Amino acid sequence: MAGFFSYPIELLQGVGAARAKAFQTELGVFTYGDLLQCYPTRYLDRTQFYLVAELDEDLPHVQVRGRLQRKQLAGEGRTQRLTAQLIDEAGGVLELVWFKSLKYITAVLREGVEYVAFGKPTAFQGRFSIAHPELEDPVQRATSEKAGAGALQPIYPLTARLQNLHIDSKTIGRMLAEIVSQMAPHIVETLPADVVANYGLLNRPAALRLIHFPDSAENLQAARLRLKFEELFFLQIKLLRQRTVRRVELAGQIFQKVPSVAEFYHKHLPFDLTGAQKRVVKEIHRDMCTGRQMNRLLQGDVGSGKTIVAFLTMLMAADNGAQACLMAPTEILADQHFWGLKPYADKMGRTIEKLTGSTRAKTRRSLHAGLQAGTVDFLVGTHALLEDTVQFKNLGLTIMDEQHRFGVAQRSKLWQKNPAVLPHVLVMTATPIPRTLAMTVYGDLDVSVIDELPAGRKPIVTVHRFDNQRARIYQFLHEEIAKGRQIYIVYPLIEENEKLDYRSLEEGYAQVTAAFPEARVAMVHGKLDAYDKDAEMQLFVQHKAQILVATTVIEVGVNVPNASVMVIENADRFGLSQLHQLRGRVGRGAEQSYCILLTDYKLSKDARVRLETMVRTTDGFEIADVDMKLRGPGDLMGTQQSGVLDLRIADLARDGQLLAEVRAVAIEILDRDPTLALPEHEPVARQVAAMQRSGQPNWSRIS
Repeated sequence: MAGFFSYPIELLQGVGAARAKAFQTELGVFTYGDLLQCYPTRYLDRTQFYLVAELDEDLPHVQVRGRLQRKQLAGEGRTQRLTAQLIDEAGGVLELVWFKSLKYITAVLREGVEYVAFGKPTAFQGRFSIAHPELEDPVQRATSEKAGAGALQPIYPLTARLQNLHIDSKTIGRMLAEIVSQMAPHIVETLPADVVANYGLLNRPAALRLIHFPDSAENLQAARLRLKFEELFFLQIKLLRQRTVRRVELAGQIFQKVPSVAEFYHKHLPFDLTGAQKRVVKEIHRDMCTGRQMNRLLQGDVGSGKTIVAFLTMLMAADNGAQACLMAPTEILADQHFWGLKPYADKMGRTIEKLTGSTRAKTRRSLHAGLQAGTVDFLVGTHALLEDTVQFKNLGLTIMDEQHRFGVAQRSKLWQKNPAVLPHVLVMTATPIPRTLAMTVYGDLDVSVIDELPAGRKPIVTVHRFDNQRARIYQFLHEEIAKGRQIYIVYPLIEENEKLDYRSLEEGYAQVTAAFPEARVAMVHGKLDAYDKDAEMQLFVQHKAQILVATTVIEVGVNVPNASVMVIENADRFGLSQLHQLRGRVGRGAEQSYCILLTDYKLSKDARVRLETMVRTTDGFEIADVDMKLRGPGDLMGTQQSGVLDLRIADLARDGQLLAEVRAVAIEILDRDPTLALPEHEPVARQVAAMQRSGQPNWSRIS
């Protein structure tokens, strides 16, 4: 079976060495199996006809039936073109234009004959035209449809190099027709019979034929459902089996005793935990009592109180004779964690230290000695924690904040700091992850969500304003400063426009300084050295400066409860998750806070959606869902680098409900048959084995 689908595409008719090489480098297509899984990106619907009066420039492609009139050549030499008019049944006139192959087209076009014209409509001075339309004779068209040439025409991914070799969607269709005509004896079913029956799925050969050659919209939908189901099913089987192996095979220390947690909670905690925080603490403690390594993702919105949950988890480790470390991606964030947790650690009689790139050699020596002796209970730091010289007496817990900023290799290096038994792992993120993405990217982790903000927090009022309203905005800022509040003003910094952006930042700083003579203005950006950056930031933190003009270096890691206003200049140039993170820098005190999104009038459609979403909601999970729909999952959190989202047909932004159903099916199968040994699961076991042999992260090989 494997033989047929591993045949090189050079064996197909019309595919020579040059074309095969182009397929390999441009699309990653080497074999029959690869090409069969190179699914169409869209389909042209050749079933619907438009009148000229119904045309719209927003329509991608249309087809119009009419009689050809007024065929004529215009212009000379290189500017010569052929024009003709197509008159529809209502008398509407569509201009047809050709710039190439004029001699041939002039010879074959017949005036007075009825044609079907197909192409992209464009409007000019109130009249519609189509350049280089596809033309068909309606009689020939009807004959070909009876012969089985479908009205839904697949469009495949193409590049300039492929097109230069005269490869288009029709070329790929011919290649696939050759494969599809021979594939039936070589395809085996991969899903259990009861799953296929219960979900009314097509069999595998039919789905693979209809995805490329649909004979109706309904059958195309059925083929897509079957192939999406299969792709998501084997992805979930892979992730869930990894989780099962971890739970069964990877031992972890048991942190049963928690007297410090109870003492801290009753005597030193300055506020009551939310219901969500209490639930998460219980989930973590339950994990730590099993004797297996905890691997838990803690996600919570900006300001939801993840840090205090992290500290309670560190106390659990200390109560049981183990050390804990917390790693953050930046020095600013590591500093914030250290100074935020130190008062709590001091009250509990626990030693907490900080290690970053700027920690001096003398301090490092005593710190290393304390870690190895076990006199340092908690260590907070940056990537410096990964250095080989950093060794613990008994590391029992590793916490990573904003974990998507660390690579897998870095994370595993931290786990290896205890050769006797793997430390428990808690990874935290303030970037809310859509549920569908969490189920996929973190399908092998247990997920805890803090979905409740602390009591007393007032929702941030977010407004969108245009540049011409700047005078009114400045008046409002004067009023806030008079009340003793502080203000952030953030400018975009995009790599392509870096010089331009720094200039507008400096111009903005000069403008703000002139407009607010009563305030001290600090400025922070990436070009400042660490000392100057810290000095400017401290002016703001210590309330010596009332306004902080900055780039997105303040996106994470600044906690100034007195700051009540966030002004975001050119807000349309920021992504949704960035806007949400920036807004989270205010609203940390008891006072009402505001986020002002400033833009020009000219906005793209996507920018409008982003800004409207920010104004409508402060719910990070709703924002993350909109973000995924706009950007696609591959762009979020660097997940395209993980290999997990190597999806060929499923779309996490649109297939969330299907993913949840598929995951439930996979869980039910593995709960009943963890080793896939039952006869009815033989197709699944065979496919899993084939995937492991091929080393593919996705369901991959057809055979």
